[in-house]
Amino acid sequence: MLDLLGLDTVTESVYRGILDGPQDVTDLCELLGLSEEQVRGALDRLSSMALIRPSTENSGQLHAVSPHVGMEVLLARQQAELARQQERLEASRAAAAQLILEYDGRRGGAGAPDSGVRYLDGIDSIRDHLAALRNEVTHELLTFAPGGPQTRANMDASRPLNQQLLERGVQMRTVYLDSIRSCPDTMEYARWLSEQGCQVRTTPSLPNRMIIYDRRAAVVAADTGNTAAGAVQLTSQGMVATLHTLFESVWQSAEPLESASRPVPGTLNRQQAEALRLLAQGHTDEAIATRLGVSPRTARRIASGLMDVLDAASRFQAGVHAVQRGYLPAAPG
Repeated sequence: MLDLLGLDTVTESVYRGILDGPQDVTDLCELLGLSEEQVRGALDRLSSMALIRPSTENSGQLHAVSPHVGMEVLLARQQAELARQQERLEASRAAAAQLILEYDGRRGGAGAPDSGVRYLDGIDSIRDHLAALRNEVTHELLTFAPGGPQTRANMDASRPLNQQLLERGVQMRTVYLDSIRSCPDTMEYARWLSEQGCQVRTTPSLPNRMIIYDRRAAVVAADTGNTAAGAVQLTSQGMVATLHTLFESVWQSAEPLESASRPVPGTLNRQQAEALRLLAQGHTDEAIATRLGVSPRTARRIASGLMDVLDAASRFQAGVHAVQRGYLPAAPG
Protein backbone atom coordinates (compact mmCIF):
# COMPACT_ATOMS: atom_id res chain seq x y z
CA MET A 1 0.00 0.00 0.00
CA LEU A 2 2.90 2.34 0.71
CA ASP A 3 4.95 1.35 -2.33
CA LEU A 4 4.27 4.76 -3.89
CA LEU A 5 6.14 6.28 -0.95
CA GLY A 6 9.15 4.00 -1.42
CA LEU A 7 8.23 1.20 1.01
CA ASP A 8 8.16 -2.28 -0.49
CA THR A 9 5.85 -4.94 0.97
CA VAL A 10 8.43 -6.44 3.35
CA THR A 11 9.66 -3.06 4.59
CA GLU A 12 6.10 -1.89 5.15
CA SER A 13 5.22 -5.03 7.12
CA VAL A 14 8.29 -4.58 9.35
CA TYR A 15 7.39 -0.94 9.93
CA ARG A 16 3.83 -1.89 10.86
CA GLY A 17 5.17 -4.61 13.14
CA ILE A 18 7.33 -2.15 15.09
CA LEU A 19 4.44 0.32 15.30
CA ASP A 20 2.63 -2.15 17.55
CA GLY A 21 5.43 -1.74 20.12
CA PRO A 22 9.24 -1.92 20.45
CA GLN A 23 10.51 -5.10 18.80
CA ASP A 24 13.86 -6.79 18.27
CA VAL A 25 14.89 -8.75 15.18
CA THR A 26 13.93 -12.13 16.63
CA ASP A 27 10.47 -10.95 17.62
CA LEU A 28 9.89 -9.46 14.16
CA CYS A 29 10.94 -12.68 12.43
CA GLU A 30 8.45 -14.68 14.51
CA LEU A 31 5.67 -12.12 14.25
CA LEU A 32 5.90 -11.61 10.49
CA GLY A 33 7.16 -14.98 9.33
CA LEU A 34 10.21 -13.43 7.67
CA SER A 35 13.85 -14.49 7.60
CA GLU A 36 16.45 -12.60 9.60
CA GLU A 37 18.02 -11.38 6.35
CA GLN A 38 14.70 -9.96 5.16
CA VAL A 39 14.05 -8.22 8.47
CA ARG A 40 17.54 -6.73 8.73
CA GLY A 41 17.34 -5.48 5.14
CA ALA A 42 14.00 -3.84 5.88
CA LEU A 43 15.38 -2.30 9.07
CA ASP A 44 18.29 -0.80 7.12
CA ARG A 45 15.85 0.77 4.66
CA LEU A 46 13.62 2.09 7.43
CA SER A 47 16.62 3.55 9.24
CA SER A 48 17.83 5.30 6.08
CA MET A 49 14.33 6.78 5.73
CA ALA A 50 14.41 7.97 9.37
CA LEU A 51 11.31 5.88 10.15
CA ILE A 52 12.83 3.87 13.04
CA ARG A 53 15.31 4.52 15.83
CA PRO A 54 16.61 2.64 18.89
CA SER A 55 14.07 2.60 21.70
CA THR A 56 14.99 4.86 24.62
CA GLU A 57 12.85 2.85 27.00
CA ASN A 58 13.72 -0.71 25.94
CA SER A 59 17.42 -1.27 25.34
CA GLY A 60 18.19 -3.39 22.29
CA GLN A 61 14.76 -2.90 20.77
CA LEU A 62 13.50 -0.60 18.04
CA HIS A 63 10.93 2.17 18.05
CA ALA A 64 8.96 3.25 14.95
CA VAL A 65 8.44 6.94 14.27
CA SER A 66 4.75 7.89 14.38
CA PRO A 67 3.02 7.65 10.96
CA HIS A 68 1.96 11.29 11.41
CA VAL A 69 5.62 12.27 11.26
CA GLY A 70 6.99 9.41 9.18
CA MET A 71 4.58 9.80 6.28
CA GLU A 72 5.25 13.55 6.17
CA VAL A 73 8.97 12.76 5.92
CA LEU A 74 8.38 10.40 2.98
CA LEU A 75 6.06 12.85 1.26
CA ALA A 76 8.60 15.66 1.74
CA ARG A 77 11.31 13.49 0.20
CA GLN A 78 9.14 12.69 -2.79
CA GLN A 79 8.35 16.37 -3.20
CA ALA A 80 12.07 17.21 -3.04
CA GLU A 81 12.80 14.54 -5.67
CA LEU A 82 10.10 15.95 -7.93
CA ALA A 83 11.66 19.40 -7.50
CA ARG A 84 15.07 18.00 -8.41
CA GLN A 85 13.63 16.31 -11.49
CA GLN A 86 11.99 19.60 -12.45
CA GLU A 87 15.34 21.38 -12.07
CA ARG A 88 17.05 18.78 -14.26
CA LEU A 89 14.30 19.16 -16.87
CA GLU A 90 14.63 22.94 -16.87
CA ALA A 91 18.42 22.68 -17.11
CA SER A 92 18.07 20.26 -20.03
CA ARG A 93 15.72 22.60 -21.82
CA ALA A 94 18.05 25.55 -21.27
CA ALA A 95 21.01 23.48 -22.52
CA ALA A 96 19.03 22.45 -25.59
CA ALA A 97 18.15 26.06 -26.30
CA GLN A 98 21.79 27.06 -25.93
CA LEU A 99 22.92 24.29 -28.29
CA ILE A 100 20.34 25.34 -30.88
CA LEU A 101 21.47 28.95 -30.51
CA GLU A 102 25.14 28.05 -31.00
CA TYR A 103 24.38 25.76 -33.96
CA ASP A 104 22.21 28.27 -35.77
CA GLY A 105 24.70 31.02 -34.99
CA ARG A 106 27.53 29.03 -36.61
CA ARG A 107 25.45 28.24 -39.67
CA GLY A 108 23.95 31.66 -40.24
CA GLY A 109 26.49 33.93 -38.62
CA ALA A 110 25.75 36.79 -36.23
CA GLY A 111 22.79 38.69 -37.53
CA ALA A 112 22.44 36.62 -40.72
CA PRO A 113 18.87 36.97 -42.04
CA ASP A 114 18.11 33.23 -42.11
CA SER A 115 19.75 32.26 -38.82
CA GLY A 116 16.86 33.25 -36.55
CA VAL A 117 19.40 35.07 -34.36
CA ARG A 118 19.98 38.79 -33.97
CA TYR A 119 22.53 40.22 -31.54
CA LEU A 120 21.80 43.49 -29.74
CA ASP A 121 24.80 45.37 -28.32
CA GLY A 122 24.35 47.68 -25.36
CA ILE A 123 21.43 48.91 -23.33
CA ASP A 124 20.31 51.58 -25.83
CA SER A 125 20.07 49.06 -28.65
CA ILE A 126 18.16 46.67 -26.39
CA ARG A 127 15.66 49.32 -25.29
CA ASP A 128 15.02 50.53 -28.85
CA HIS A 129 14.46 46.98 -30.05
CA LEU A 130 12.15 46.10 -27.14
CA ALA A 131 10.11 49.24 -27.81
CA ALA A 132 9.65 48.17 -31.44
CA LEU A 133 8.62 44.66 -30.44
CA ARG A 134 6.13 45.98 -27.87
CA ASN A 135 4.42 47.93 -30.63
CA GLU A 136 4.10 44.76 -32.70
CA VAL A 137 2.88 42.31 -30.02
CA THR A 138 -0.83 41.51 -30.34
CA HIS A 139 -1.59 38.49 -28.19
CA GLU A 140 0.81 37.50 -25.42
CA LEU A 141 3.86 38.79 -23.55
CA LEU A 142 5.77 36.47 -21.20
CA THR A 143 8.60 37.76 -19.01
CA PHE A 144 11.28 36.47 -16.66
CA ALA A 145 12.34 39.43 -14.49
CA PRO A 146 15.39 38.48 -12.40
CA GLY A 147 17.41 41.02 -10.43
CA GLY A 148 15.15 41.24 -7.40
CA PRO A 149 13.60 44.58 -6.40
CA GLN A 150 13.17 46.95 -9.34
CA THR A 151 14.44 50.52 -9.47
CA ARG A 152 11.92 53.32 -9.20
CA ALA A 153 13.07 54.69 -12.58
CA ASN A 154 12.49 51.36 -14.35
CA MET A 155 9.05 50.91 -12.79
CA ASP A 156 8.00 54.47 -13.68
CA ALA A 157 9.18 53.97 -17.26
CA SER A 158 7.47 50.58 -17.60
CA ARG A 159 4.11 51.55 -16.09
CA PRO A 160 2.62 53.40 -19.11
CA LEU A 161 4.05 50.86 -21.58
CA ASN A 162 2.52 47.92 -19.73
CA GLN A 163 -0.77 49.73 -19.29
CA GLN A 164 -0.97 50.33 -23.04
CA LEU A 165 -0.35 46.65 -23.76
CA LEU A 166 -3.00 45.50 -21.30
CA GLU A 167 -5.53 48.01 -22.63
CA ARG A 168 -4.89 46.59 -26.12
CA GLY A 169 -5.89 43.15 -24.78
CA VAL A 170 -2.41 41.64 -24.68
CA GLN A 171 -2.23 38.77 -22.17
CA MET A 172 0.74 39.38 -19.87
CA ARG A 173 2.44 36.98 -17.46
CA THR A 174 5.52 37.96 -15.46
CA VAL A 175 7.72 35.96 -13.09
CA TYR A 176 9.71 37.94 -10.53
CA LEU A 177 12.05 36.71 -7.81
CA ASP A 178 10.72 35.97 -4.33
CA SER A 179 13.07 38.70 -3.07
CA ILE A 180 10.72 41.43 -4.34
CA ARG A 181 8.39 40.48 -1.49
CA SER A 182 10.70 42.34 0.89
CA CYS A 183 10.55 45.54 -1.20
CA PRO A 184 7.34 47.58 -0.65
CA ASP A 185 7.85 49.70 -3.80
CA THR A 186 8.28 46.69 -6.10
CA MET A 187 5.39 44.86 -4.45
CA GLU A 188 3.20 47.94 -4.93
CA TYR A 189 4.13 47.96 -8.62
CA ALA A 190 3.54 44.20 -8.97
CA ARG A 191 0.12 44.56 -7.33
CA TRP A 192 -0.67 47.43 -9.70
CA LEU A 193 0.22 45.15 -12.62
CA SER A 194 -2.13 42.50 -11.23
CA GLU A 195 -4.94 45.02 -10.88
CA GLN A 196 -4.48 45.99 -14.53
CA GLY A 197 -4.83 42.36 -15.62
CA CYS A 198 -1.25 41.09 -15.71
CA GLN A 199 -0.69 37.71 -14.02
CA VAL A 200 2.27 37.88 -11.62
CA ARG A 201 4.10 35.09 -9.82
CA THR A 202 7.41 34.77 -7.97
CA THR A 203 10.06 32.08 -7.71
CA PRO A 204 13.31 31.77 -5.69
CA SER A 205 15.62 32.08 -8.74
CA LEU A 206 15.43 32.52 -12.51
CA PRO A 207 17.75 31.22 -15.25
CA ASN A 208 18.00 34.50 -17.17
CA ARG A 209 16.20 37.67 -18.19
CA MET A 210 13.82 36.74 -21.01
CA ILE A 211 10.81 38.14 -22.88
CA ILE A 212 8.68 36.11 -25.31
CA TYR A 213 6.44 37.94 -27.81
CA ASP A 214 3.37 36.16 -29.24
CA ARG A 215 5.38 32.90 -29.18
CA ARG A 216 7.11 34.05 -32.37
CA ALA A 217 10.15 35.89 -30.97
CA ALA A 218 12.17 35.87 -27.76
CA VAL A 219 14.77 38.26 -26.38
CA VAL A 220 17.27 36.78 -23.91
CA ALA A 221 20.09 38.53 -22.05
CA ALA A 222 23.47 37.60 -23.50
CA ASP A 223 25.18 37.81 -20.09
CA THR A 224 23.21 36.68 -17.02
CA GLY A 225 25.58 38.63 -14.77
CA ASN A 226 25.21 41.88 -16.74
CA THR A 227 21.87 42.00 -18.53
CA ALA A 228 22.56 45.51 -19.86
CA ALA A 229 25.62 44.39 -21.82
CA GLY A 230 23.71 42.84 -24.68
CA ALA A 231 20.88 40.54 -25.72
CA VAL A 232 19.94 38.03 -28.38
CA GLN A 233 16.68 38.02 -30.31
CA LEU A 234 15.58 34.55 -31.39
CA THR A 235 12.95 33.96 -34.05
CA SER A 236 13.67 30.33 -34.94
CA GLN A 237 10.44 28.42 -34.24
CA GLY A 238 12.32 25.60 -32.49
CA MET A 239 14.24 27.92 -30.18
CA VAL A 240 11.19 30.01 -29.29
CA ALA A 241 9.15 26.86 -28.60
CA THR A 242 11.89 25.55 -26.30
CA LEU A 243 12.05 28.81 -24.38
CA HIS A 244 8.26 28.92 -24.14
CA THR A 245 8.28 25.43 -22.62
CA LEU A 246 10.91 26.61 -20.12
CA PHE A 247 8.71 29.58 -19.20
CA GLU A 248 5.67 27.37 -18.65
CA SER A 249 7.68 25.00 -16.48
CA VAL A 250 8.90 27.81 -14.24
CA TRP A 251 5.42 29.41 -14.22
CA GLN A 252 3.79 26.23 -12.94
CA SER A 253 6.19 25.99 -9.97
CA ALA A 254 6.07 29.73 -9.16
CA GLU A 255 3.70 31.15 -6.53
CA PRO A 256 0.95 33.70 -7.23
CA LEU A 257 1.75 37.14 -5.86
CA GLU A 258 -0.85 37.16 -3.09
CA SER A 259 -0.84 33.50 -2.10
CA ALA A 260 2.73 32.70 -1.08
CA SER A 261 2.84 29.64 1.17
CA ARG A 262 4.18 30.01 4.68
CA PRO A 263 6.89 27.57 5.73
CA VAL A 264 6.25 25.20 8.59
CA PRO A 265 8.34 26.21 11.64
CA GLY A 266 11.65 24.36 11.60
CA THR A 267 11.57 23.84 7.81
CA LEU A 268 13.16 25.79 4.98
CA ASN A 269 11.29 28.45 3.07
CA ARG A 270 11.57 28.55 -0.74
CA GLN A 271 14.39 31.08 -0.76
CA GLN A 272 16.40 29.13 1.83
CA ALA A 273 15.87 25.88 -0.08
CA GLU A 274 17.12 27.49 -3.30
CA ALA A 275 20.11 29.04 -1.49
CA LEU A 276 20.94 25.62 -0.03
CA ARG A 277 20.80 24.04 -3.49
CA LEU A 278 23.11 26.74 -4.88
CA LEU A 279 25.51 26.36 -1.94
CA ALA A 280 25.66 22.62 -2.53
CA GLN A 281 26.59 23.32 -6.15
CA GLY A 282 29.56 25.39 -4.97
CA HIS A 283 28.25 28.89 -5.71
CA THR A 284 29.77 31.77 -3.76
CA ASP A 285 27.70 34.14 -1.61
CA GLU A 286 28.04 36.75 -4.37
CA ALA A 287 26.78 34.37 -7.06
CA ILE A 288 23.89 33.27 -4.84
CA ALA A 289 23.02 36.92 -4.20
CA THR A 290 22.78 37.50 -7.96
CA ARG A 291 20.59 34.42 -8.53
CA LEU A 292 18.26 35.30 -5.66
CA GLY A 293 18.15 39.01 -6.48
CA VAL A 294 19.42 40.09 -3.06
CA SER A 295 22.51 41.89 -1.76
CA PRO A 296 25.65 39.90 -0.85
CA ARG A 297 24.99 40.85 2.77
CA THR A 298 21.50 39.36 2.59
CA ALA A 299 22.88 36.23 0.92
CA ARG A 300 25.33 35.79 3.82
CA ARG A 301 22.47 36.30 6.27
CA ILE A 302 20.44 33.61 4.48
CA ALA A 303 23.43 31.25 4.65
CA SER A 304 23.77 31.99 8.36
CA GLY A 305 20.06 31.29 8.85
CA LEU A 306 20.48 27.95 7.08
CA MET A 307 23.24 27.03 9.52
CA ASP A 308 20.86 27.74 12.41
CA VAL A 309 17.94 25.80 10.89
CA LEU A 310 20.19 22.83 10.12
CA ASP A 311 21.94 23.04 13.51
CA ALA A 312 25.33 23.10 11.76
CA ALA A 313 28.66 24.59 12.83
CA SER A 314 30.09 24.69 9.28
CA ARG A 315 28.87 24.70 5.71
CA PHE A 316 30.15 21.15 5.28
CA GLN A 317 28.14 20.02 8.29
CA ALA A 318 25.13 21.94 6.95
CA GLY A 319 25.40 19.92 3.74
CA VAL A 320 25.54 16.67 5.70
CA HIS A 321 22.51 17.62 7.80
CA ALA A 322 20.63 18.76 4.68
CA VAL A 323 21.12 15.34 3.09
CA GLN A 324 20.09 13.58 6.29
CA ARG A 325 16.88 15.62 6.48
CA GLY A 326 16.03 15.11 2.83
CA TYR A 327 16.62 18.70 1.68
CA LEU A 328 19.40 17.58 -0.68
CA PRO A 329 19.96 14.30 -2.53
CA ALA A 330 22.58 11.96 -1.12
CA ALA A 331 25.77 11.63 -3.13
CA PRO A 332 25.67 8.51 -5.35
CA GLY A 333 27.44 5.54 -3.82
